[in-house]
Amino acid sequence: MSGHSKWQTTRHRRLAGEMNDPEYARLYEEAEAEQRLGQLVYDRRVALGLSQAELAKLAERAGMTQPQVSRLETGGGNITVASLRRLAAALDADLTIGFLPRQAA
Repeated sequence: MSGHSKWQTTRHRRLAGEMNDPEYARLYEEAEAEQRLGQLVYDRRVALGLSQAELAKLAERAGMTQPQVSRLETGGGNITVASLRRLAAALDADLTIGFLPRQAA
């Protein structure tokens, strides 16, 4: 087994153990949701043909700063529903928030 393969196996075992920790699972779920939101913002900006340089104008229309929107796109930072509404308007999009029943494992 190569050094990299051994490292991957050890890492996967460690992560598997952490996944059984409820706190780790909660934090992982939160980070995953932030990443999905960031991807949605990024995808919409790109669909509108807005470059990273034009992000400052978008942020201004949303009542945010360029670094805030940039951080959001990369899955970082918390955002309020009111800010999400302004961002959706700046992205010429409708904001939809909902609860979906969990799928049985």
